This record gives sequence, structure tokens and C-alpha cells, in this order.
Amino acid sequence: MVRCVRRASALNFPSFRGASESSKMSITLTAREARPASGLILLTMSLGVLIAQIDTSVVNLAVKPIGTDLKASVTELQWIVDVYNFVYASLLLTAGTLADLYGRRRIFALGIALFTLGTVVCGLAPDVPTLVAGRAVAGLGAALEVPASLAILTIAYPDTKERTRALGIWASCYGIAIVIGPTAGGALVDASGWRSIFLLIIPFCLVTLVLVMTVVPESSNPQGRRLDLPGQALAIASLGSLSLAAIEGPRWGWASTGSVAAFSLSVVAAALFLRRQAGATDAVVPLPMLRHRVFAACLAVATAMNFGAYAMLFLTPLYFQTTRGASALDAAVVLLPMSLSYMVTSQLSGRIANKLGPRVPMTAGMGLMGLGLLVLALIPLNDSLVLIESGLLAIGCGLGLNVGPMNAVAVANVPAARSGTASGLVNTARMVGATLGVAVLGAVFATHVAQGVGTQGLAPAYLVGGIGELIGAAVAFAFIRCDSLRRAAQ
Repeated sequence: MVRCVRRASALNFPSFRGASESSKMSITLTAREARPASGLILLTMSLGVLIAQIDTSVVNLAVKPIGTDLKASVTELQWIVDVYNFVYASLLLTAGTLADLYGRRRIFALGIALFTLGTVVCGLAPDVPTLVAGRAVAGLGAALEVPASLAILTIAYPDTKERTRALGIWASCYGIAIVIGPTAGGALVDASGWRSIFLLIIPFCLVTLVLVMTVVPESSNPQGRRLDLPGQALAIASLGSLSLAAIEGPRWGWASTGSVAAFSLSVVAAALFLRRQAGATDAVVPLPMLRHRVFAACLAVATAMNFGAYAMLFLTPLYFQTTRGASALDAAVVLLPMSLSYMVTSQLSGRIANKLGPRVPMTAGMGLMGLGLLVLALIPLNDSLVLIESGLLAIGCGLGLNVGPMNAVAVANVPAARSGTASGLVNTARMVGATLGVAVLGAVFATHVAQGVGTQGLAPAYLVGGIGELIGAAVAFAFIRCDSLRRAAQ
């Protein structure tokens, strides 16, 4: 194994350097002006990310009680989970443009307000369609507030070292949500019912909204930016119709008119979207960036990673509560080793990447996730809790090893001026993978449930997810280089 020499700052969030420079054009905020309020701004932005991420992690623990209470099928449960991912993925990049055009504080506040509205609708929903609508509104709110929060922090902390520390705290909220979300969600569902996971987050949303309106300064950078509405519509049509076909395919029939029409619309919309992006002056997805092999490989790895991971997070709690009779809290405790191993390994991944190069943790991380899913595929043959926990532990370690280096490599291999776009594309790829994972692998499971052999559906679903992770490992090994952290694209 060839060791690569690294500077200690190789993983100090290179994605935010370019964003910081461009943000300085939009607002003049001196260190003296920023420092008194910067702590409250960091708290506000961290709360915004935390509530959005916790929402995605706790709902998986509630799918069984929701299904029982609202008499929802597996297909309907897929929509409850996936509509949030779909809306989030479709609008994530455009939300950054909206923040630049119309004001970052304004868009962040609008996002929190919509997230609060969607959460209220979910908590009071009398039926499945209303719950799905609420989840869609919450996903729209999350898509608006997360990119805006990043831009706001780069302005609030003009000093590089202070900004790096602040962004580290901001990013750690993802890990914190993964740890506390399932456990707290499981306890709430058992104690107060599934509606409590939505209703009890509303006070935190309101506090965040008050803080952003009182302590966060407004900023914008409309010069040279425009909103590509036709491109955005094509992106929504492509991903939405693909999700529709994958989720409803088992019920409609894969060769039915509806399934074929939905798949066809997805392909046509995707082709038109790429064609429009090729000729756009301010494209939502700059195609020249995708021609860089290392950056494109990071997008592929991000998609593969969440394809298997999110499907597993949907299916595993459902299996434990449906087949093994576990409570929501019991299912959350089963997932806890995965969450804790993620937290531990994510703290080590930067050191490993600095010392050995990013290819090692990325390849190993994806490989461990693939191995963990293949272990879970053995559940129909051996449902030993030790076996299941081993698989979950491997998945958690793999996630922790891969996420940090993957993001760092992506933004290190594009020009500094495009670092914000690069970060947005990686997050979009992750959410596209999550949407497709729940849709496709959930459909595999739903097909077996319809035949009365639901547990047997776990094996092919986990198997396909594991193969996807191993393909991601192969991509990382083939295209991520030992020096990919310091080779900037020209």
C-alpha cells in the first residue's frame, strides 16, 4: 500500500472556501459585527439541520404503527418515506439559487416555516394521502433551508479557522441526528403514539424560526444568477415518474400501461434535462463538472451509498416490528450499534484519508456497507440477532469511513468557484440514491408481501442493495486516487 503525504488541513472542509469568497461579495460583515451574534447564528443553523435530519431518521421507526393505525399498505408506507426524499432531492440545487437571488435568511425562514407546516399536517393527518402531502411540504422546507444555512454560516464566520470550527459543528448535527433520532423516535412512538414524533418537534421549529428572524442578517448575491424553471420541472418529472413506476409497479404490474408510461416519461424527461443543461449559461447541473472522472465517481459513490442504506433503514425496523413483534423502541435499540459505529468511524476517517489517501476509506467503507447488507440478506435463513447486529455494525462503520472523504474529494476536484455547486450535487446524488433505494428495494419487498411471504422479500432487497454498495466500492477503487484530495480540477 502506497502512503500519501497529506497536509493536516486536507479535510478542513474545502467545499466552503469557494462559497465563502462568493458570499463576501453579497454582504459586508466585519469580524467585529459578526462575532457577537455568530454563536446564535450557529445555533440557529445547527437547529435547522438537526430537525430536518431527525425527521428522516425517526419516521422509519414509525412506519409499522402508522400502517396499523391508518391501514396503510407497504406501497403507501413507501410513499410516506420516499416523498420527503423525492422532494428534497429534486429541489436541493434550485434552493441554493433561490437563496442567492432572494435572500438567504428569507429562504431559510421560508424553509423552516414550510417544514413546520408540513410537520403539523403530518401530526394531525387523518389518512394516508394527507400524511403524504404533509411529508412533501416538509421535504420542500428542508430543501430550502439546508443549502441556505451553509451560505449563512460562511458569512457569519469570516475568519477561516473560526469558520472551519463552526462548519464542523454544523456538519456534526447529521451524526447526532443519526444517533438520537431512532432512539428518541422509538421511545416516543411507544409512549405517545406515532403522531408524537411530528408534534413534539414543532416547538424546536418555532424556536428556530424566531431565532433566524431576530439574529441572522440578510444577504443575497443575485448577480449572474437566474432560476431555470424549465430545467427544474424536467428534473422533478424525471425523478418523480421513476419513483412512481418503481413504487406502484408491483400493484399496477410491471408491463402495465401506467408502469411503462411512467418509466418512459422518466427517460424522456431526463434526456431533455441533460440537453437543456448542455446549452444553459447558468445550468442547475454544470455538465463539464461531470466529465471530471474523480468528481463523477464521487457522485456515483454517493448514489450507491444511500441506495442501499436508506432502503435498509426502511425495511429493517419494519421487519422487526412486523415479523418479530418488537416495539418501536426495541427496533431503535437494534439500530443503535450502527449509529454509534458511524459516529466513531466518522471521527477517524479524516485521519485515515490524510495518511493513506481517500481511496482507502472510501473503498473500505463501501465494501463494508455491501458486506453488511449481504449479511442481512441471510435473515430468511438465519434470523440470529448476533448475525443481524454484525451486519448493522459493518454498515455503520462503512458509512462513517466513506461520508467525510467522499465529500472532501468531490469539492477538492472542482474549481474553488464551483465548490458550493459541487457540494450541492453530492447531496443531491445522495438523496436521489435514497429515493430510488426506498422505491426499488421497497417494491421488491412489497411484491413478496403481496404473495404472503414478506420475510422472503428481505433477501433479494438486501442482496440488490449490497451489490449496489459493492459496485460503489469498485468505482471508488478504480477512480479515486491516492492524491485526489489535493488535485483540483482546472
